[in-house]
Order: sequence, then C-alpha cells, then structure tokens
Amino acid sequence: MEEEVRLLGEWSSIYCHRVIWALKLKGVSYDYTKEDLANKSNDLIRYNPVYRRVPILVHNGKPMAESIFILEYINEVWPHNPLLPADPYEKAMARFWAKFIEDKSPTFYSYFRAVGEEQVKLAKEAKELLQILEEKGLGEKEFFGGDQIGLTDICLGWIACWIELMQEAAGIKVFESDSLPKIQAWSKRFKEVPEIKENIADKDKMLLYFRGLREKFTAAKAP
Repeated sequence: MEEEVRLLGEWSSIYCHRVIWALKLKGVSYDYTKEDLANKSNDLIRYNPVYRRVPILVHNGKPMAESIFILEYINEVWPHNPLLPADPYEKAMARFWAKFIEDKSPTFYSYFRAVGEEQVKLAKEAKELLQILEEKGLGEKEFFGGDQIGLTDICLGWIACWIELMQEAAGIKVFESDSLPKIQAWSKRFKEVPEIKENIADKDKMLLYFRGLREKFTAAKAP
C-alpha cells in the first residue's frame, strides 16, 4: 500500500522549513499544500483545531502538529538517514540543544520586535545565547549532532539561513561577521548540504517579509 504523506505549510514559516528539510534528508516523497494564514483552509482547521497553524504533517490520514514533534515522528517512522545519533548520550545531548533553542527562541523574536533601549538589551541577550551555542553546543564538531547534519541542526537552521536578514530588518546586529567563527562556519556547511540548499526560501523575498514584519511591530509601538 502506497503511503500518503502530506504537508500543509506556508512559504515564510521557519518551522515549515524544518519539516521540509527533514523529509528531504530522509528522501520521503510528499504532497505540499500551500496555506494562506489570513484565510485558513478547512483542512488546516480540521487537522490542527487547537492551534490552527502550520506546519501540519498528515501521514496516512493521521495529522500531527508542532515542528519539533513532527521531526521526531519523521525520524522514527523513516529510520534510514537518522537525524539523531545512535549513542544514547549523544542523542540526549542533541535533544537538549534542540530544546534549548526552542526555549530561548522567544528572546530572538522579542529582540526583532523591540525598539530603543529594550531592543539593545534583548540584542545583548541574543548574542549571549549564540555564544553559549558556539562554546557549549557546537564546540569542535562539524554539526551539532556530530559529523553529519541532524535534528539539532534542523532546529537551528533558521539561524544559518535567516538571522542575518532578521537583524538587517531590525537594525541591530546580533550575528556579526567577525564574531562566533564556529557558528559562522557551521552556517556555511549547513547551507551547502544539497537538501538544505535546494529548499531555502528566496533571500530577497524573505528580507522583504522581515522588513514588513518589522514595520508592523514598530508602527504598533509608535506613540
């Protein structure tokens, strides 16, 4: 029986890209449904009635939401090209750093939205988080999970692909070219992996998207 694999997503969603990258790395064929989040489809509401957001993976009629859980599911259902190390300790560490950035990502989003002194403060906190990832998470490894790309790298992929665009739109840098050399090198390696390189949203289009978001956030804060 042929498997049904369907992904409901949105082009600018960092979280949808995670799922696309995982499926591509696994070599899993899937049908993609582009969602308009301003006019959500009946399928989106039916498959994710709790949060009503993407990504949503539908496998043989069974839907699941939230990218981190989808990644774990993909890794278990299609065990070839594993996204987690075989060693139990290394596997736990990979999950630890994936959860770390998941828990700390609101700092980056808040920095992107903020203005004035608040933004300066949050930018400093974001730089400190990147420093922790550099020194404690990546260290001397090629990828966060070891010698090959894995779940942690996928979760951190937005840093490699879009943090420079976000900071350009925000007007304050947190990821400068002369800092964080290990993460800078990792970012280049990550983006050169064929399954990643071929599935990254257009840089200019994403920059316009981030600038548009930034304008909305600053307009909302204007007196």
